[in-house]
Order: sequence, then structure tokens, then C-alpha cells
Amino acid sequence: MNIFKNFKDYHSEKPLAMSLGMFDGVHLGHKYIINELKKIGCEKNLETAILTFWPHPRFVFNPNEDLKLLNTIDEKEVLMEKYNINTLFVKEFDNEFRNLTGEEFVREILIEKLNVKYLIIGYDHSFGKNKSGNFELLQKLSSELNFEVEQMEAINIHESNISSTKIRNALLKGNIKEANEMLGYSYSISGTVVHGKKLGRTIGYPTANIETESIKLLPKKGAYIVEVFVKNKHYKGMLSVGTNPTVNGEKLTVEVYILDFEGDIYDENIMVKFRDFLHDEIKFEGLDKLIERLDEDKRLTEEFQF
Repeated sequence: MNIFKNFKDYHSEKPLAMSLGMFDGVHLGHKYIINELKKIGCEKNLETAILTFWPHPRFVFNPNEDLKLLNTIDEKEVLMEKYNINTLFVKEFDNEFRNLTGEEFVREILIEKLNVKYLIIGYDHSFGKNKSGNFELLQKLSSELNFEVEQMEAINIHESNISSTKIRNALLKGNIKEANEMLGYSYSISGTVVHGKKLGRTIGYPTANIETESIKLLPKKGAYIVEVFVKNKHYKGMLSVGTNPTVNGEKLTVEVYILDFEGDIYDENIMVKFRDFLHDEIKFEGLDKLIERLDEDKRLTEEFQF
């Protein structure tokens, strides 16, 4: 897959079948669109392309909004790579770009620069200044500019439309299995292992403290069963998102106890995949009660079938 961060670097004359949007999470609804894109590309002998934006437009329009995303840009590129799309465009969403009207975007970017011949958009997608671009505008311009357009219907699970917002909300409620079902894969976070207070090693549960990217969504505070990937191997793990209230902690941390693992992994990059929710964050009366709960969490994690 070719990745272009700047349209000026793209010089192909080959016509494209394209879809555009944020694709945050690259979830099952997005998969449905991408599969249709690949089918059209094959049928009409067009190269396939995705156009996405970075940063998220909401960061630009509402800089004070505390929006967290399902994917970092690196994670999104890895997920897209799996679909064998020919080209991924990652357009910087800057002030110049945000001021293009929907029609200017279609004429100047999609047609003149990228030679799009077939465009697929999601059921609720809009684009351009003041959301002036939509399916109706695309239909209006398609004959004049010689391209075809298709609007995909929403994908449902349990009679509910899949969306990035619904997945974020599920994670914020600790509904890991629901979120994973909509994603089509296990939600993950990754980061560098950093030094913490090292309390865990004094009670028999040494943890790795993971420093994650600030824009990455963390599930609700609590304990989780996770799969841990470190040094090209994977293990079962118990992960905590919280402030360690039993010892009067204040800073939000992400800590994982890795089962059947020994070794120094400070400064290593690790990834964890969320598999199930164990319980909410608890303030225990003392370390003995904390250890009892950790023992029970460990038993449940050992029994969990990945």
C-alpha cells in the first residue's frame, strides 16, 4: 500500500475508485465500504484508494474538546494495510483545506488532482466548509465531471448502526465485548513501558506501566483481561486503568500484570488487546483485600479462553 501525506507527491494518471472519511477504528462498517470499493475497483479496472484526514477535523473546529480516538494515525495505517488498498491518502486538515466548499473539494481535489472515477461514501458522510458536500451534491456533479458515486447503507449489529461514536461509548462503559464486536477485532492500546511506583512487586504482582498517546481513548476505569504482546511473544495479562485509590494515587495510569512472564521491559514498546472486563476500579480497605481481589482476577484471567 502506498501512503501519501501530500497530494503534491502524487503523480499517477491512473483513475481511482475511492472512499473518504475519518475511518476512526476501521470498524466493520468501514470494512463493508472497503470491500465494496475493492469489488468496484476489480470490476471497472480502477486502482483503489482511501482518503482520510489528520488531525481529526473536530480537533480543528473545537480545539478545547476532549476528544479521544480509537486509532492513532500509525494504527490506522496498519489496519488499512490489511485490506490491500492500493493507496492511502492522509491529508492534513489545515485551515486552507477546511475552507474548501464541498464543490471545490470535489472539483479541485477529487477530480483534478486525484482523477477519481468512482466514489463511495458512508450513509451519513458530509464534507467541505459548513458541511456543504453530501451525496446530493455528488450526484449533481457526477454527470458533469464524469464520475460515479455510491452511498453505502449503515451496517447493523443487534439492530443498531455501527459507528465510531458508539464504539467509543461502549469502551467508556467497559463494554469490551460489545466494542470488539462492532470493531471486528480486539481493541488495543500500545506504548512504552515506563517506571512507576513499583508497589506491585512488593505484593507479588509486578506491573508494567504503559505510557500511551494522549489522543488514544482509554476504556473506563477498572480491571480487564488482556492479551499482551511484548518482544514478539504474547501472554495473558490483567490490566488496570485507574488512579490506584487504595494507596491514595491521583495520576491516571495504565498498568498490566503479565502472567508467566519475567524480565526487564523498561523502555520496550508493548501492545495489549482488551478481551473482557473484570470489574470497576475499587478502593480496598487495605493491601490484604487488594491482594485477595488480584488473586481472584488472576484465576479468572487464567481460565479465560483467548
